[in-house]
Amino acid sequence: MLKTFGMTFGKTRGMTLAMTAAVLLAIGATTAAAQQPPVRVGEISPYSALPQGTEGYKKGWQLALEHVNAAGGVLGGRKLEFISRDSAGKPDDATRAAQELLTSEKVDLLSGTLLSHVGVAVSDFAARNKVFFLAAQPLSDALIWEKGNRYTFRLRTSTYTLAQITVDAAAKLPAKRWATIAPNYEYGQSAVASFKAALKAKRPDVEFINEQWPALGKLEAGATVQALLAAKPDAIFNVTFGADLARFVREGNLRGLFENRAVVSLLTGEPEYLDPLKDEAPKGWIVTGYPWYDIKEPAHVKFVSDYRAKYKDTPRLGSLMGYVSVQALAAILNKANSTDPEKLVAAARGLSFESAMGPITFRAIDHQSTMGTWVGKLDVKNGAGRMVDWHFADGKDFQPDDATVKKLRSADAMK
Repeated sequence: MLKTFGMTFGKTRGMTLAMTAAVLLAIGATTAAAQQPPVRVGEISPYSALPQGTEGYKKGWQLALEHVNAAGGVLGGRKLEFISRDSAGKPDDATRAAQELLTSEKVDLLSGTLLSHVGVAVSDFAARNKVFFLAAQPLSDALIWEKGNRYTFRLRTSTYTLAQITVDAAAKLPAKRWATIAPNYEYGQSAVASFKAALKAKRPDVEFINEQWPALGKLEAGATVQALLAAKPDAIFNVTFGADLARFVREGNLRGLFENRAVVSLLTGEPEYLDPLKDEAPKGWIVTGYPWYDIKEPAHVKFVSDYRAKYKDTPRLGSLMGYVSVQALAAILNKANSTDPEKLVAAARGLSFESAMGPITFRAIDHQSTMGTWVGKLDVKNGAGRMVDWHFADGKDFQPDDATVKKLRSADAMK
């Protein structure tokens, strides 16, 4: 009896000690992870210059940080932290911010930017300083091709891809005489060039008879609309956004520019730019955008639900971009298992990850993601602009082949 009791007591005591040791080890591991410094991301965006396009973006990445950190963070338990700076929409301010983030704040990598010329400036800084940079929102294809580099990856759908997607619809129109209107900087120039080349390839019979190049944010609506009316195009390709778009639409509506005339327009279906138009939204325009109210995929439905619960607001495309950019960074860091720039580059090339808008892959050849977009037509419902008859176009189906990329991207950037 005593012998049995002793054996039982010994086993129980041994099990208790083992369990205690396991608990202590777990506590030790948790404490060690908690004591590790956060992974610091230097985030740069034009908050003061373009609040319309950045307010939702900031809310998106803040929500994603909460979700990533609540789920255990990155690199085995380290918190992910953003140190944010305002570029004011100026390349010089952005590169100064990048330098300060790198030297004073000791960030591990860079992210953000929206305006294309600012994104290109930060990309150049990243290459010179050998720091990983995820360009979240700029659309310029120079980022990944002519001025691409080893350390820069671009998340948002490329201008080339947007043009290819809209040309699918444009080529079916009976229109032969086209005019274009775009802001006179990197993104606008790239968008028009891509659209013209893609449409001519599908419809050799079309001609471009007029081009309008207003300075970004300074569109003179009356003169611009009058010039387009005088040219008498069958259709218009529009790349203006923000305040320029609102001025163009209102003056165009007033003067009848859009009556019996097709318009293909990039970005206009995004809530950032569509919502302010209210019932002035031009019906029938073919647009790219973000019909968040009709997207039923479970991951996206959860994102919208969480966003609305936290902010008591509806998401913009920027909100989704901010959220997905954090998901991308977390996936890259966890695959690299390091903050070393070279390991981050190696991890990001060819990386596929699940996001709030479905699976996305970073192409190894040019560091462009396969993110797609929604394309449809504009209508007005209950006094507000809405996208209708839309579908999602997967970016991977509209990107250039490797041979084309090799002609555009430098050999150094391919290394």
